[in-house]
Amino acid sequence: MIRQLGLVGCGLMAGSFALALRRAGLVERIVAYSPSERTTRRALELGVIDQRALTAVQAVSHSDVVLLGVPVRSTQACLEEIRDHLAPDALLMDVGSTKGDVIEAAKHALGKRLGQFLPAHPIAGKELAGIDHADVELYRQRVTILTPLPDNTSAQIELARQLWQAVGSQVIQMDPQQHDAALAAVSHLPHVIAFAAVHALIDQAHGADFMAVAGPGFRDFSRIAASDPNVWRDILLSNRTEVLHQSRLFRQALAQLELAIEQSDGAALEQAVARARDARAAWPGPAGQPASSAK
Repeated sequence: MIRQLGLVGCGLMAGSFALALRRAGLVERIVAYSPSERTTRRALELGVIDQRALTAVQAVSHSDVVLLGVPVRSTQACLEEIRDHLAPDALLMDVGSTKGDVIEAAKHALGKRLGQFLPAHPIAGKELAGIDHADVELYRQRVTILTPLPDNTSAQIELARQLWQAVGSQVIQMDPQQHDAALAAVSHLPHVIAFAAVHALIDQAHGADFMAVAGPGFRDFSRIAASDPNVWRDILLSNRTEVLHQSRLFRQALAQLELAIEQSDGAALEQAVARARDARAAWPGPAGQPASSAK
């Protein structure tokens, strides 16, 4: 049982964690701070939290577990602000989509308290951000990746694992560098491709007319292009080395398909499509879901 959960940042991710942890019966009190007063007022109205904090310091003071739900670019400043007010045995986690830069920020900001920080990344989300879209089911049947630091204790790692499992996640551990490389390939690059594909369409003279006749394929493919611009600006810049590496690999694969089309090489095209189809069909989906139901 967590006596108090402190949220610094109270949007979709942190709000959903709070709702799910409350439903699991594992938290007595939830206190949250957001730079936007409207956000914490709304969180209180929705029953996501029990108390609004006027500062980040107030949210973390006396909290057993603290969850950062702030943009990755704000991590260092946020950690510097709360560092000296963390309870000595409090567990501090984040939900950032990149880990290398977050860990560097934590090293600079936390000093001797670095061991209290256990980086986490729940692979979940929606195109619509904000506390109004917090969802008690957001983390159910999703993967949460922990990237423990050498300073973390086995007890801290186990507590983090139990908390994320309690909100419905399958929990795995990865090296931070491995995490950033993997997420560049399966999340960050697909977003870049979706953004670029929509740009290519709407920048054409008849793009609006083409979009008017788009069907389910375009809807499904372009879904992630509706993501939060501020969030994805930060993610792509924070993980730019790995994203650019994956982008180069994608351009090579695209060039091979273009060549087959240009040369009217039906056999090569059929083989390429079949290879992609088979790989996609074999993918079990997040947390072992069938690929057809994965989102």
